[in-house]
Amino acid sequence: MIEVKNVTKKYGNFTAVDNLNFTVQEGEIVGLLGPNGAGKSTTMNMMTGYIEPTNGSISINGYDILKKTKKAKKQIGYMPENVPLYSELTVKEFVSYMAELKLVKRAKRKEEVQTILKETGLEEVQNKLTRNLSRGYKQRVSMAGALVGNPDVLILDEPTVGLDPKQIIEIRNLIKKLGKKHTVIISSHILSEISQICERVIILNQGKIVAIDTPENLEEKTKEKNVLLVTVEDKEDKMPNIKDKIKDIQELDMVKDNEDGTKQYKIISDPQKDVRKSLFEILPKEGITIFELKKAEITLEDAFIKLVDKTENKTDSKAENKTKSKKEKKEKNKKAEKGGKE
Repeated sequence: MIEVKNVTKKYGNFTAVDNLNFTVQEGEIVGLLGPNGAGKSTTMNMMTGYIEPTNGSISINGYDILKKTKKAKKQIGYMPENVPLYSELTVKEFVSYMAELKLVKRAKRKEEVQTILKETGLEEVQNKLTRNLSRGYKQRVSMAGALVGNPDVLILDEPTVGLDPKQIIEIRNLIKKLGKKHTVIISSHILSEISQICERVIILNQGKIVAIDTPENLEEKTKEKNVLLVTVEDKEDKMPNIKDKIKDIQELDMVKDNEDGTKQYKIISDPQKDVRKSLFEILPKEGITIFELKKAEITLEDAFIKLVDKTENKTDSKAENKTKSKKEKKEKNKKAEKGGKE
């Protein structure tokens, strides 16, 4: 469906996107995730044909975005981040105008506009001026414009930015619904949004791909240790010494002192060791009552931070080595010059 091959985008000496390679299959909902300046919007702009890559190729449904631009763009519905609407038009007029621009046949235009208004929940506000709409409805109108022409691919840039929690849930549900009929690519920095909507995630940082996988697999892959959360009643304050009695425990820290007199501890052990059985055996013997014992789940946010930090540390290390190498070379040249003069 979508193939991004060896794509690089440079602005002078600055590389915004560096040698991206990925594919998106038909019917997938894929998230582009990354911190500000990671290259998400640049990648989307290249996929829509708005800007050209410096190197590489992008094909949509088999059509090269540069060589067969019209056919490729016909496959795409694009919702930009800034919700560019014509404020003097009503909702219905705006969607009708988009239908004209996308060359929807006149005979089918009225029917398609009404179908899209219904699909995006805009029927009740179709006669309102777009400037008088709430941010949530403006997002829906922008999405309606992207849906005109029934494109196979929807590219949504930060579709929930600036929305309140209720509006976010509404747009999220709408995207899930659209994902049943379209291939969807979403750019976002909201991790919970990506993990709840997307089947696969592409994490970008500093213009490079850090990881491509399902949210679940990314969470699992970045899990380094077993982490348990145990809530106990410990009247004699013996819990801190349990680490000495269960040798497989690597770390034991109190994380919460509850109002009901119980305390919650975080216990970290080796991934190959399960200390739950030992806890159930030893804590009661020590007069410690277990109220709750559960595994601490690693989230997509944890995975994201870990992967991004990893790449930034590598970049910093390379820059440091480069600087060190230049410094050593400079000192070596100075010594050589000094030796020559002598």
